[in-house]
Amino acid sequence: MRPNGRGELDSLYFTYPHFDAPATREGLDRATPVVIVGAGPVGMTAALVLAEQGIASVLIDRKDTFNDGSRAICVARQSYYILESIKTVQPFLDKALGWTTGRTFYRGQQILEFDMPDSPDEKYRPMYNIEQQYIEDYLWQAVAANPLIDARWQTEITAMTQDDDGVTVKMRDPNGTYTLTAQWLLAADGARSAVRGMCGLRLKGENFEGRYVIADVRMQHDYPTIRRALFDPASRPGGTVLVHRQPDDIWRIDYQLKDDESAEEATREENVRVSVEAVLKDIGHTGGYDLEWWSVYSANTLALDDYRLGRVFFIGDSAHIVPIFGVRGLNNGLADAQNIGWKLGWVMNGKADAALLDSYSPERRGATLDVFANASKSTRFMTPPSHGWQVMRDAALSLALKQSYAGALANPRQMTPYTYADSPATLADDPDFSAGPVPGAVSVDPRIDGGHLSDQLRDITVLAFGTAPDIAPRDGVRVLTLSADSAAARAFDAVSGTVYVIRPDMHIAARWRSASPADIDAALDRLNIRKGISA
Repeated sequence: MRPNGRGELDSLYFTYPHFDAPATREGLDRATPVVIVGAGPVGMTAALVLAEQGIASVLIDRKDTFNDGSRAICVARQSYYILESIKTVQPFLDKALGWTTGRTFYRGQQILEFDMPDSPDEKYRPMYNIEQQYIEDYLWQAVAANPLIDARWQTEITAMTQDDDGVTVKMRDPNGTYTLTAQWLLAADGARSAVRGMCGLRLKGENFEGRYVIADVRMQHDYPTIRRALFDPASRPGGTVLVHRQPDDIWRIDYQLKDDESAEEATREENVRVSVEAVLKDIGHTGGYDLEWWSVYSANTLALDDYRLGRVFFIGDSAHIVPIFGVRGLNNGLADAQNIGWKLGWVMNGKADAALLDSYSPERRGATLDVFANASKSTRFMTPPSHGWQVMRDAALSLALKQSYAGALANPRQMTPYTYADSPATLADDPDFSAGPVPGAVSVDPRIDGGHLSDQLRDITVLAFGTAPDIAPRDGVRVLTLSADSAAARAFDAVSGTVYVIRPDMHIAARWRSASPADIDAALDRLNIRKGISA
């Protein structure tokens, strides 16, 4: 929603493009390896991950432009590695605001300051703020320039069938209808997924009572890029307020609605202005502001029972809905796109057996459930679901006014990437390690050779310390040898003979304190990587 007198896409800081439907009908029904439904950040990322492996796709979206409003604004460190892998990270680095610190206040008094893990040796900051319009714009620039991606706007899927050989979808745009066949379909069409409905599937889980208005304002305000949480502030007695700085002098304000406030009344412009001005007074802003955009949301933890149905894979909000607390919605979706993208690419290129795809749902649904466990704790703290929760929450906050340790209860639990410990593609750990990234976890990224280890990670990397193991060659598998007497070795708790197997998404598939070639071959077999080198 936007202020009276301004159009739906009339932004103070962003010019929305307009995308026409395909002008010519020639070739629209030509078979494609993959069709991706939904050209939001998750769908575009999936298309780019596939393109990096030489896999063509048709990417469709029923809209004629990007999503309106800033929406998802917090992009985590690991998502920047994903953006780097699809060669789109630079504009994000140029535009976004990195941050490490959060402050929490109760009745105007600070009760907590937390810092996310960071150091000068890290390649990226723990978190970045950037409006979703820019996220989509930067991804779109890469999509539009890629000859392997056929993007079709104002195009919607109206029917779908599948068999053992592929999927058949019926498409409709303003100029007509046609039928398209593909080997695989990725459903990235959001919370109201048409593909999910056509498959007869529904999300299951929990709906929380708390509702929030999110409002973007433009103002000159000198507070640093620090996430602020206000509990029981003067502006919203008994409620919660979140404040984030974004690029272009845009500030995101999230404020909780009372139980007796209707969303319809709360989102009237005059009421939004009254609420925003009260929050601005709370944070000490006495200057002017321009109201940019606002919306309303409630917190949900919903997911499919399985993220795969035959030749259809569900990614992003089509598979799961998570609360914004913990900022894992977009970040989870990007990880979905990378996970299925690299696996599907390896299978379609003949480097891996189709069984590799069986690990997608266990890994990514496991990540969702982990988000639920953490975000649900934060959600219950931010928006207590009952009188009992409210009493306990307020008691903890009151204690934090006098005892600093109690402020930790208000920590938003910023999450590290999920560890795929229970994945069928992950081997059990070697008990001889006392430190270093465990199997299933994301690799550390120490500095080496004037850069970072990640600069040298391509495809599947057999990372060896001391001497290179003598393993049978396989397409897409390379051996990287580092000194056993180095900072990198210490980061991996490595000695001479230590080996890690690192996947394309930087997750550890296996590790051994002292590895034999047979150990490494068994791990690659577990990943369903085919033996031999193709001609």
